[in-house]
Amino acid sequence: MGIWDLRRRYDIALITGLGIVCHGCTLFPAGEAQVQRPGGGQENKQPIAVEVARATLGNVQDALAYTGTTQPAQQITLRAQTAGTVVATPLDTGDRVQPGTVMAQIDSGVLTARVNEAQAELSVRQSEVATDQVSITDAQTAAVQAKATRDQAKLDADRLRRLADRGAISHQAAEAAELTLINAEQAVEATEAQIEARQQAIAAAASRVTAQQAVLAEAQEQLQWVTVTAPMDATVLSRAVDPGDFVQPGTALFEVGNLDTLTIAVQVSELEIENLSLGQPATIQLDAFPNITATGSITRISPVADTTSRLIPVEVTLTNPDPRIGSGLLARVRFNATADPTVVVPLNALNNGSQENTIFVLAPDADPPTVTARSVTTGNTHQGNIEILSGLAPKETFVISSDRTLETGQAVRLSILSEVAPQ
Repeated sequence: MGIWDLRRRYDIALITGLGIVCHGCTLFPAGEAQVQRPGGGQENKQPIAVEVARATLGNVQDALAYTGTTQPAQQITLRAQTAGTVVATPLDTGDRVQPGTVMAQIDSGVLTARVNEAQAELSVRQSEVATDQVSITDAQTAAVQAKATRDQAKLDADRLRRLADRGAISHQAAEAAELTLINAEQAVEATEAQIEARQQAIAAAASRVTAQQAVLAEAQEQLQWVTVTAPMDATVLSRAVDPGDFVQPGTALFEVGNLDTLTIAVQVSELEIENLSLGQPATIQLDAFPNITATGSITRISPVADTTSRLIPVEVTLTNPDPRIGSGLLARVRFNATADPTVVVPLNALNNGSQENTIFVLAPDADPPTVTARSVTTGNTHQGNIEILSGLAPKETFVISSDRTLETGQAVRLSILSEVAPQ
């Protein structure tokens, strides 16, 4: 190859290189060149994939759950009040009873004899009062006669004294009349003393009658103890005696309870008691009847915690929803939150923008969809959720997450995980 051939090739290569440089400078506008640069502004305006949901009301705190045992709201143990042999027990466990229903009968022989004895003694006491009343009547009659005799003796003594003073009769006759008057006055005093003594005797006899009436009433009341009756509408929970058993006062006979209203006692940690209050609603489920869900409320919160476990007894009362539900069943109690519901969103819904406490809301009826930054006031957080106290209304559509940082007016496209249909 000659020197001219080499020179020619060099000029061609130089011209080609300059053409390539000029092509990059003059054939494409600056804007088009920026579109093709990775990370340029045009790429930021493309729709961003977001996951959205509709705002709903709720409570950030989960319902507290505990276990307890069903019990009748009113439960009574019937005990014997007198000693004796049980002669009849017509009822058994599970039977329904009404107030006054006879549940057991105890032998009444001894108590019946005691009532008869007390009645006879009362009759004797009443007879004594009647006798004393007759005697006081006699004493009162004698007193009347004695007063009449005294009055006559006084008249005679006065008349004879005047005659004696005039010399018509002897002084001895007048003095004899005056002595008769003195005797008559003493007789009146004696009869009045007898009347007072009889009145005291009657009062004592009347007291003995009153005391014996109390003895009789007590014996009659004890006689009623031989018949054991139901004190209320209830169900027989257990029977502890059979006919022929000998019982002493205080021996348990039956246990009855009203199963129409049940109570459940649960133990609550001292760290959670502040979330509970009287009247707070509760949901109850029973392992024995999984298809039954009952509702109740807190009726008692103990002021004393266990010094070892730091647990506080809490009582829940409910109306029995099914007659098959009895005492002693395992119950699972969940206490519903008492605070007013607020808008609750996932905690990461606040991390899609560059500003704190900002949530992005989907603009309604925008095509393509766009989002707007909204400043919100937050409340409590719990297990990945947070309360929105203001700034977001129920049923508004908000962004849960996005693949890039969002700005107001940013076009978005809804992911398949969104709670609203993608557009």
